Amino acid sequence: MKTKLVLTLFVLFGLCCFAAFKIDDNPFSALIKKLEAYNQDNPQEKVHLHLDKPYYAIGDDIWFKAYIINATTSQPSEISNILYVELINEADSVKKQIKLPVIGGFTWGDFKLTDSLPEGNYRIRAYTQWMRNAGPEFFFDKTLKIGNSWANKVFTRTKYSFSTEKNAEKVNTQLTFTDKTGKAYSGNEVNYVVQIDNKNISKGKALTNSNGEINFDFLNNKPELKSSGKITATIELPGKKKVVKLIPITATSNAIDVQFFPEGGNLVENIPSKLGIKAINSAGLGKDITGSIVDNEGTEITKFNTTHLGMGNVILNPQPGKTYNAIVKFEDGSDQKIKLPQALPEGYVLSVNHLDTSKITVKIYLSSNVLGKGELKLLAQNNGNVFSVFTTKTEKQLVIINIPKKDLPMGILQLTLFGPDNKPVCERLTFVQNQTDLTNLQVQSDRKTYNKRDSVQLTLTSTTDNKPVQGIFSMSVTNTSVVQPDEDNESNIFTTFLLTSDLAGYVEKPNYYFLHKDPAAQSDLDNLLLTQGWRRFSWKTFTGNANPPATYKAEKSLAISGTLTTLGGKPIEKGKVSLFSSSGGLFMIDTLTDANGRFNFDKLLFSDSTKFVVQGRNAKNKKNVEIKLDLVPKQVVTKNKNTGDIEVNINEAISSYITKSENYFDELTKRGLLQRTIMLNEVNIIEKKNKAPNSANLNGAGHADAIITADQLGTCTTLSQCLQGRVAGLMIRDGKAYLMRNGNTPMRIVLDGMNMDADFLDNIVPQEVETIEVLKSIGNTAIYGMNGGGGILVITTKRGGGNYGSVYTPGIMVYTQKGYYTPRQFYSPRYTPESSSQPDLRTTVYWNPQIITSTSGTAKVGYFNTDQSGTYRVVTEGMNRVGQLARTVYTYEVN
Repeated sequence: MKTKLVLTLFVLFGLCCFAAFKIDDNPFSALIKKLEAYNQDNPQEKVHLHLDKPYYAIGDDIWFKAYIINATTSQPSEISNILYVELINEADSVKKQIKLPVIGGFTWGDFKLTDSLPEGNYRIRAYTQWMRNAGPEFFFDKTLKIGNSWANKVFTRTKYSFSTEKNAEKVNTQLTFTDKTGKAYSGNEVNYVVQIDNKNISKGKALTNSNGEINFDFLNNKPELKSSGKITATIELPGKKKVVKLIPITATSNAIDVQFFPEGGNLVENIPSKLGIKAINSAGLGKDITGSIVDNEGTEITKFNTTHLGMGNVILNPQPGKTYNAIVKFEDGSDQKIKLPQALPEGYVLSVNHLDTSKITVKIYLSSNVLGKGELKLLAQNNGNVFSVFTTKTEKQLVIINIPKKDLPMGILQLTLFGPDNKPVCERLTFVQNQTDLTNLQVQSDRKTYNKRDSVQLTLTSTTDNKPVQGIFSMSVTNTSVVQPDEDNESNIFTTFLLTSDLAGYVEKPNYYFLHKDPAAQSDLDNLLLTQGWRRFSWKTFTGNANPPATYKAEKSLAISGTLTTLGGKPIEKGKVSLFSSSGGLFMIDTLTDANGRFNFDKLLFSDSTKFVVQGRNAKNKKNVEIKLDLVPKQVVTKNKNTGDIEVNINEAISSYITKSENYFDELTKRGLLQRTIMLNEVNIIEKKNKAPNSANLNGAGHADAIITADQLGTCTTLSQCLQGRVAGLMIRDGKAYLMRNGNTPMRIVLDGMNMDADFLDNIVPQEVETIEVLKSIGNTAIYGMNGGGGILVITTKRGGGNYGSVYTPGIMVYTQKGYYTPRQFYSPRYTPESSSQPDLRTTVYWNPQIITSTSGTAKVGYFNTDQSGTYRVVTEGMNRVGQLARTVYTYEVN
């Protein structure tokens, strides 16, 4: 990584001097080199997903395009080649996970929202294994509203009101139950359980009144904690059918948390400082406040107020011997006294002004008692790239440094001030608005207005510095009369890569800061950075003696690796390891272990969940070995950080959209293009216990001529010994199983769903077998075709139904690994005069994840409008071949 290093010194009332120096000649260079080395070894990755819509209905498809960049180079190179994308429900449980191959920093995929999925606040989470080293707070994590009208029999509406009872927060809850037409469920029994922070705190039973309502209270006995949770309500419908509803609890009080953040980190006596202000309610949303600052004698010093989403700032010049409090006034007329941070008797204050379009002005204030004590250094970096280092002597109480914006990339600039001992003393984030660092993307249509079902031809043009540039883009087209955008709250390629991926915590309405270019919006963005800091790494990492190792490696391909050892744990050199799979056809590959017993099968290609058999032998072809696979632990699902995006009444919030979606799904169902789940009444079925519940028997688990279970295998040393004389007509010869009627054709072995050769029988340890199903009659072997001619032994091991193998038997292991998901293709009809007259009510008009502009910077896109009039919104975003971002929104009318 190349680093631009410039020394620029500005001293008030003195001459401005400019000097360049070699990094090797400066005592600060060791720290910079350590930072550079760290960034080269730990190139933090960022992921963004372009979603086709902001909210969905059950039955919809979620289409998305993923962009990954290397944060230290701002280019889609030298990054992980595998992306994990998850759909997470309100219970913080992963409902779906797919693995996608990444090529050149791009990939795409989709989720199908089946009608068995309940409505709720779902999350799309995306990350690479390498990103896990930085922590889940920097994953792509977006909350989506998913409503259900099409397959939903019960609609709920919830109202909360808050009060206090002794030292607890009291929440009065009103739940209303109706059908989709609004008709109340009256006289129905409802059981409810209230959970706060995953603990049951209340439960009860009630009958709905004539309006379909039940009312109950619950208490939060730990109001000092920011609490959230859920209500699980089960209503019984006619026919004893029970419907379960999960209802979010986003807050347990009306309390507002107010914090004050000194610019740069600390207040210092006799130095004027800016204090950032942030006020949020219990649901995590900003709440505007007013107030004043008073000293310890009760004298009012100044007044303040927040300007946007509960954020603002105020100037304070703390005096020696004084302490300060903020008297905060809330909308309801109440007030609160908050103690401000104590001012230090000596130190430094960092002040930043970014409003000048050409430069960032940094002021460094020094208290009198730190003058003349050496040099200060100001380091400016973006995404770990060091752009400038400025040094100055501590001879004046005010130093001004100007940083030209034209040399800086667009995004967050981290400014760190180091004291004479090279320890960080102040830090400040600011945002660089440098439009020249972006790709200019334009979309033009062949017409401005169209009719329904008209053909639309769009032309994309991408340029940088007024020159054509190649790029790869995704495009979604929706009708704003159906899909109503919330532009301020949108997540897009700018908000993710330039803002939220570098900030821990929830950022409310992130696109507001990019939609509005006026000074007020820029000031609001500065207040956000004053109050919500960068925490990708700690400076202790570089000022200490050692860098923390990366726990997770960047995945370049699908691989199966591990270690081959003796039964005593000693690594085996030049051991033979074989990998088998019959999923999608027979597959086999061999390799030898290295001096440490390590083996690795990489650059594999397989889909979804594929079963493998790993077989190991030592150099003398003996099977008394142990196989230890490298199993990466699953990523824990953390609590949703985007609390402000959680909607209590989902169906009500997007009622217009799900109503129109219902018409679309009904039409598809009538035409046989969509299937619905039919819920049957509860039936009690009494049957015999299946002796082989985890079997991969193609006839169905347990459908066999004979079944041998684990308790019948306890005294055998080999499976051939276990089978000898156990089943009529089955004999063992040379370690292979035969049926007497089939002569010299041995029985095939199916081990946990995989076809194995007949001589594999005694490689399987009997104590690890759960069941053996013997298929010998034509009725049970016919389904296996030619492979079933000699009979089949369906062998299920004791972990056969699991996802991962374990070290369970010498010389062999069965292992299931998730492979690549194959994305579906978005359906876009082509209309002709002879086309069907069936209504076209698509909610996503068009979706294309792979639009590549030519060397002339252009690309053509074509599709057809639907049968719905309105304003059609075309959102296109992506990046050019060197990683510069681009986004544009274009609209046209359909009559």
